[in-house]
Amino acid sequence: MLQVHNANLHYGAAQALRGVSLNAEEGRITCVLGRNGVGKTSLLKAVVGQHPLSGGSISFDGKPIDRLAAYDRARAGIGFVPQGREIFPLLTVRENLETGFAPLPKSQRAIPDYVFELFPVLKEMLSRRGGDLSGGQQQQLAIARALVMRPKLLVLDEPTEGIQPSIIKDIGRAIAWLRDTLGMTILLVEQYLDFARELADSVAIMDRGEIVFAGEAAGLDDPEVRRHLML
Repeated sequence: MLQVHNANLHYGAAQALRGVSLNAEEGRITCVLGRNGVGKTSLLKAVVGQHPLSGGSISFDGKPIDRLAAYDRARAGIGFVPQGREIFPLLTVRENLETGFAPLPKSQRAIPDYVFELFPVLKEMLSRRGGDLSGGQQQQLAIARALVMRPKLLVLDEPTEGIQPSIIKDIGRAIAWLRDTLGMTILLVEQYLDFARELADSVAIMDRGEIVFAGEAAGLDDPEVRRHLML
């Protein structure tokens, strides 16, 4: 579904990605792990089109996308849940969800029923402003907004950050349901190792802008692999 090949990315003179190659297979959850500042978010920004590569290539669904604008990648079927949620605090929950209509043809501009089945609290709060929701509820809203786009690939940047344990479990169940029931492809950046271990089919570990391990999730039990995750 997604192939990143030999990707390099710079912020001015600073290099954030160094020859990164990554595959996210269709209908599976691929989790990118690593310490703070190793390039995980930069990788996702490259995938969704928020920052251009300085070398390498990205293809999605068999087609090159590294020259496409972010909104064209959204139209192609890439949904993004950014770190920090970035919901619109002055818009209602319903209005936040409806911003996900932007890449869709008019015939598809409706909120899928499964969004409220996964996150029933949002249905109860449709008329509330996004800024009045708790952090966990805002995270559910950010995920739901991406799902309104009906993505083929859902990209999530640390969805458990600053979230209470009960909502972390709800989010984990929702992500698993999207894979198991809809066959959605999911690329997930995560710091919470237990969350990643429970969900991931395959993992990639980053260190200093490079992929230092890529393989099945069972590889997380290898002490040499875990060493790259130690502070």
